[in-house]
Amino acid sequence: MDPEKSSNSSFEDLSNESDIKAASENMIKKEKEAISEETNIKDNEGTMKLSDIADSDSDSGAPASVGDEEPCDILGNGQLVKRVLKKSKLKRRPMRGELVTVNFTGTLVDGTVVEKEDLLQIHVGDFEVVQGLDMIIPLMIVGEVAEVKVDSRFAYGSLGLKNDDNPELSIPPEATLIYEVHLMDAVFEDFADLKSYDVRKKYGTRKKERANFWYNRSEYSRAIQLYRRALEYLDDRDGDPDAKFDKEDIELTNMELQSLLDDRLIVYNNLAMAQIKISAFDAALQSVEHVLRCQPGNSKALYRKGRILDGKGDTKGAISLLQKAATLEADNRAIQQDLAKLIIKARREDHNEKEMYQKMLGQAKKLEQKSKQAQKQQIVESSKLKLLGYLMGSILIGVAGVAIYRYKY
Repeated sequence: MDPEKSSNSSFEDLSNESDIKAASENMIKKEKEAISEETNIKDNEGTMKLSDIADSDSDSGAPASVGDEEPCDILGNGQLVKRVLKKSKLKRRPMRGELVTVNFTGTLVDGTVVEKEDLLQIHVGDFEVVQGLDMIIPLMIVGEVAEVKVDSRFAYGSLGLKNDDNPELSIPPEATLIYEVHLMDAVFEDFADLKSYDVRKKYGTRKKERANFWYNRSEYSRAIQLYRRALEYLDDRDGDPDAKFDKEDIELTNMELQSLLDDRLIVYNNLAMAQIKISAFDAALQSVEHVLRCQPGNSKALYRKGRILDGKGDTKGAISLLQKAATLEADNRAIQQDLAKLIIKARREDHNEKEMYQKMLGQAKKLEQKSKQAQKQQIVESSKLKLLGYLMGSILIGVAGVAIYRYKY
């Protein structure tokens, strides 16, 4: 199994840089064609500049009606279509990883509003919104308003999205969504912007919660990526809890350090579980060791390490760890059940091993018996030959005696 993609994924990961770049080039080409047409209009009329067209669209106060711009088929298959509703006077496009602020409303094809966010801050490409929007935002200009038609393949897939507060607004499986997106702002953050404890805590927590969202949908690949992103904010020391802060690192109080450490260990535990789900046992073992290095008695980490060892074929090692976890959490039924399964598995393995040894010993005995029988057969054959030799010798001696007697007498 691919360690970076779940087999039951309802999404397809096309949001990497090369795909966005290709889509961006396609869209920019179409925009240039549109600009060329507007330039021809300017040359013919001689009264209005292209910048005036953009200014009038941006400053009119009323949004442009749908249909003022031709829709742009980003992927060329109708599954991700963008149409500009309101142009921007700016030229800045957000880059992957930048912090953007967006307003958006998502509706079903029948117009039912199922999603709405105001002044939502996300990092582009971090799976903090549906994949279709993650791919579209880098193709927008700051200040632009666009309508985006997103096929279920790049939205909520075959699972849909339940709305526990209002079930009528749940997103059904295989639903196409139509978003109206307003890109409010895009900011490049350097190290100076991340020196605040509050910012690091906020970003790390947000990434962790979104990773939990993907994990609960069995989208383990996306969950793993977001857990790793959370660690970048909660720990800038390459995930090594024992490393020392560099000179450029922020100075934190003991309470703040403890808070980040607690969050970091939770993320490592969750990351290990997601990695176990895709059978990436070596990576999961590294993740869980970070937790046990700081908290040797962490029952969840012990439980996860036990599952990892079981996955790697070390049943006895797994039993030992699950017994420790069961001691720490005596009421945890999941640990007790898995421990019981492992004990049964170990007994079965011991039984199978004994049977194998017995078969091996049985075969050895059979070979030994065959060898003895062959030796006995050789002895019998040798005895027969000797007896035959004696008989033949006796007969020859008798014949010779008779011949001598007749010759003399």
